[in-house]
Amino acid sequence: MAIGIGRRQFISVLGGAAVTWPLAARAQQPERMRRIGVLMNRASNDTDGQAGVAAFQQVLQQLGWSDCCNVRFDTRWSTNDVDRAQRYAAELVALAPDVVLAAGTISVVALQHVTRTLPIVFVGVSDPVGAGLVDSLTRPGGNSTGFMNFEYSLSGKWLELLKQIAPNVTRAAVLRDAANPAAIGEFGVIQGAAQSLEMEVSAVSVRDAGEIERAVAAFARSANGGLLVTPSASVSVQHDLIVTLAARHKLPAVYSYRFNVTSGGLMSYGPDRVDQFRRAAGYVDRILKGEKPADLPVQAPTKFELIINLKTAKALGLTVPQSLLATADEVIE
Repeated sequence: MAIGIGRRQFISVLGGAAVTWPLAARAQQPERMRRIGVLMNRASNDTDGQAGVAAFQQVLQQLGWSDCCNVRFDTRWSTNDVDRAQRYAAELVALAPDVVLAAGTISVVALQHVTRTLPIVFVGVSDPVGAGLVDSLTRPGGNSTGFMNFEYSLSGKWLELLKQIAPNVTRAAVLRDAANPAAIGEFGVIQGAAQSLEMEVSAVSVRDAGEIERAVAAFARSANGGLLVTPSASVSVQHDLIVTLAARHKLPAVYSYRFNVTSGGLMSYGPDRVDQFRRAAGYVDRILKGEKPADLPVQAPTKFELIINLKTAKALGLTVPQSLLATADEVIE
């Protein structure tokens, strides 16, 4: 005797299968590969830049974005060259990434010249409003947002620290990139601090190695001088030369970033640059999940570090005050 199946039962079984099969098929579909562009303003062998990119990728992996599975990274290193940055920006945009991480003002400007719709998350930008990168810090309004590398009030702190570690200093040369939109604001704050400290300050443009050597040598001919080395990609490119010149001319110098001191500089005070890359990964994650740069506020640094090189201080004949040593995040001996 044949075993049959009722019409109603057959329809019920068929209907259940119709629901189950698509769900199973969808579950087996691989996750869509996302693409992240990275435009750095450093050289590819720059250890500080490499550390930033590594930290950025590490945090993204913790957030579920792995270059082995669901995301691909396309990285370009412009070495703070405007023409190269523009060329690499065009290359990255042509790859149609979902979002781009941009280090430094030059990188953001280059990208915005190519696109006003592709989401951009920046780090290491001094004055995003003044540079025209965003409408405001709280409501960026366009396709870019990210993390500033300092606030202007920090500039006066550099001069105060120089006076603390070298009390005899009465003059300071401020090494800066005059093309940096933040340079004017920085120097204005430093001039204000100089009045209260009864010090004389002068600006020195950092365009090429020859100019730096001539300017520092000329400044060092008079006694009681020191250097303030402000943050910019142009200055960073020449950081080894600047550290060498400061030692040669016996000039105490205050820098913005830790790597200047680990390579022989006297003292640095500034934001943790690598931490900015970590925080940027959080914004990239949010954008990949559907949020827009226009709705994510630009953020100021939250983590600062004071680094002192005692070996360099000794070579300069300086005794570091205990008050400075007590507040230092790292003392290099």
